[in-house]
Amino acid sequence: MSISSELSSDEKSVTIVVSGRFDFSTHQAFMQAYKAFPKGEKNYVVDLTNAEYLDSSAMGMLLQLREHSAKDTDGVILKNGNEAVQDVLRIANFGKLFVIQ
Repeated sequence: MSISSELSSDEKSVTIVVSGRFDFSTHQAFMQAYKAFPKGEKNYVVDLTNAEYLDSSAMGMLLQLREHSAKDTDGVILKNGNEAVQDVLRIANFGKLFVIQ
């Protein structure tokens, strides 16, 4: 598992890249990736291209990120999840809380 983050060139958004299993073992690294920025100032993109799996603790972390972001509905974009990840997000109705691409 690996979490990395990168600030956009316009400094308005942060991309957080999740690789491997997205579960409680990534909690500390995931929090550090967004808490480095003041609450309410940035939009976030969570790139799930290399995420193999996510569980309920990962969904909780995404909800915490949503609270930390600049906007409620489109402040966090979840993108490029594989079929299994997309299924979990769909079943949890996360499409109502996040933009999923």
